[in-house]
Formats: sequence, C-alpha cells, structure tokens
Amino acid sequence: MNIAYILNSYPQPSHSFIRREIRALEAQGHTVTRLAMRAGDAPLVDMQDLEEAATTQYVLQAGAMTLLHALFASVLHDPMRFFSALRLAISCGRRSEAGVIKHLIYLVEAAHTLQVCAAAEVTHAHAHFGTNATTVAMLSHALGGPEYSFTVHGPEEYDAPRALSLGEKIARSKFTVAITSYGRSQLSRWAEPAHWDNIKVVHCGIEPAHFPTPLPLPKDGARFVSIGRFVEQKGQLLALDALATLIKTHDDAHLTLIGDGEMRPQIEARIATLGLENHITLTGWLDEAQILSELQNAHALLMPSFAEGLPMVIMEAMAAGRLVIATYIAGIPELVQQGKTGWLVPAGDADALANAMADMAETKPEILDQMAQASRERVLQRHDVAIEAAKLASHIEG
Repeated sequence: MNIAYILNSYPQPSHSFIRREIRALEAQGHTVTRLAMRAGDAPLVDMQDLEEAATTQYVLQAGAMTLLHALFASVLHDPMRFFSALRLAISCGRRSEAGVIKHLIYLVEAAHTLQVCAAAEVTHAHAHFGTNATTVAMLSHALGGPEYSFTVHGPEEYDAPRALSLGEKIARSKFTVAITSYGRSQLSRWAEPAHWDNIKVVHCGIEPAHFPTPLPLPKDGARFVSIGRFVEQKGQLLALDALATLIKTHDDAHLTLIGDGEMRPQIEARIATLGLENHITLTGWLDEAQILSELQNAHALLMPSFAEGLPMVIMEAMAAGRLVIATYIAGIPELVQQGKTGWLVPAGDADALANAMADMAETKPEILDQMAQASRERVLQRHDVAIEAAKLASHIEG
C-alpha cells in the first residue's frame, strides 16, 4: 500500500511512537509518505529523528504561491466538491476555538496535501492526534483525496471533543484508532452508535530488539526516573513533593528528571525550596540510547501524571525490566498492574505517591526482581510494534 502520514509537527522527541509505527509499516512492505504541516520546535537529539526530518515534506515550506495554486486547482477541478469542503471547513471552524480563519488555512493545506498524495499515488492517509492534522486529512478527503483514518491519543482531544469536531471526523473516516480501551470508550461518547464498530484499538508499540536482556536492578538506594515534557499534566511538581516526604525516611532516594519544557523554571525553584539539590538530576532531552541507560540505572519509572493517554515511557520502562509507579488514570491501568508490575496511586495525592515509593524501597529484592520480569513480559506481549502496525495495516486494507 501507499500510505501518507499526515502530521502537524514532525518529528518531535516525544513522538517516537509515530516514527516506530511508520518504520514498522515500511518493514512490512508498505510505502509511507511523511507529510507534516511544519517542523517540530523541540531540538532533535536522536539520529533517528534527524533521519525522519530529512525524509519529511513540510507543507508550509512549499510557500504561499504553491499553496494558493493548489487551492485554485481544486476549485477548477471540481467546484461542487470544493464548495462542499469549504462549508465543512467553515462549520468546523465555527465550533473551534481556532476559528474559521485557521480552518480556511487548513483547507489550503488540504489542497496541497491532495496534490502531494496524488503525485505519490497514495491510497490512504493516516493522521496522528485528532487535532489539525486530522482536520487537514478530512478536508483533503472532502476535496477528492484518499480516504483517511486517524489515531487519537488523549488527553487533549478528550478535553475539547466538540471544538475539535471529533464526531464529524470519526463519521467521515474509514476508521478511527484509539490506543487503549479507555480511549475507545471516550471516542464512543462523541460518535454516533452506528460508527462505534469503526473505532479500533491499536496500541502504540515498542521494538523488542531495542530492549535486550535487562540489567539487574540496582543493589543500593531507591532510584527513580521520570520522563516527559515539563508541563502541568505530567505532574513533576507532585513528584518533587513526594520525594521530599520520602527522603525523611529514605535519605538515599534519588530522582532523575528527563525532559524539558515551559515549567522548568518552576521545577527548579521547587527543587531549591524543598532542598532537593542532592536528590535530583535534571538531564534535559536525551536520545533513546541515553534514556535506556537512565532506566537501567533506576529501580522504577515515576509517572505522577494528572492526564494521559498511555505514555510510551511506561512501555519503554517495562521493556527495560523496570517497575512503574503511576497514577490510576486513563489507559495506564490496562498495562500497569498493582502489586504485579508496579504501583498505582490516585492522581494528585503526593502522600500516596510517597507511600508507593517507600513501599518499593522496602520491598525485598527478590520480589522486585519477580515484578520486573513480569513487567517486561507483559509489555512485550501487548505492545510489539510489528504486531500493532500489522493490525493498523489490516484495518487500512479492510
């Protein structure tokens, strides 16, 4: 098959799951055209991301004249279809916080996307996230382009389903992908019952070959790692409060924070206020090999999020044979099992988080080893990217 991946900004350090999915499809014999509206704004440190950037076509880099030419070509080729797509763009824009003007820009991007897909003989378009990339895919289809599908990750899409016209996008798609059963339930809230069967669950995947036999868990201390953008929903400030409580009884505890973002000044200030300088390491963004190394130096991944879909870093930690301490939200309990592969705590409860961290620190090493092995086996069984990409391809072909 010839598939176009339509994305907003790509690649991004936090979107490695898209890269894995694309490459898994290519390994299975499919041709994938990467088409993003713009380049990512985060610095790329992973060579695989740099390779993806070099093979991605960027719509907005085509220039205004090229984009407007594509728009006028759509008008002349099929005026009735164009004005139907125009009405759709205006309708979605009126519901959206982005407004009508931005949706008219999306229509222009869709016209160019239509031409790129035609030149590449694309038979199906797939978008990630139910935001503007899916709007472009939908409008491109309305202009006469290939049928489309899209993957919804959450939590952003679940926060504004009406403004994003999720029901419209689901109705017009060949199928819609949720990454968890929880996600499927949320999408079903905004879809007509007639479309529920077209909401499929396809997990984000990892590459098992990138996770060889895990190193043993560290022998000393209580070492935690947290990975993610420094934004409110990830809950890093809560992790600092929990660590401040933990070190009162476990002075050898240490937390490595991997990532960066708008909340870094607040995080650094909280570290200083709580006197955690000797118990915290801030690394910035790391590539996959460096992240794996940090995971191997830790006992557990700490994921104190307030809102999620199902974080890739949980899968990566489990594949590396590490435990997970996470909040009991969204799709996380579908993978992390309380007392078997880690600990689940209520979101927003720093004391519960600190108690779980202390419980891990006080658990006998042989029990931790058994839990780590169970963690690895569970994720490899459920999140092999080759298997999940084959599922996606079968839905496209179906």
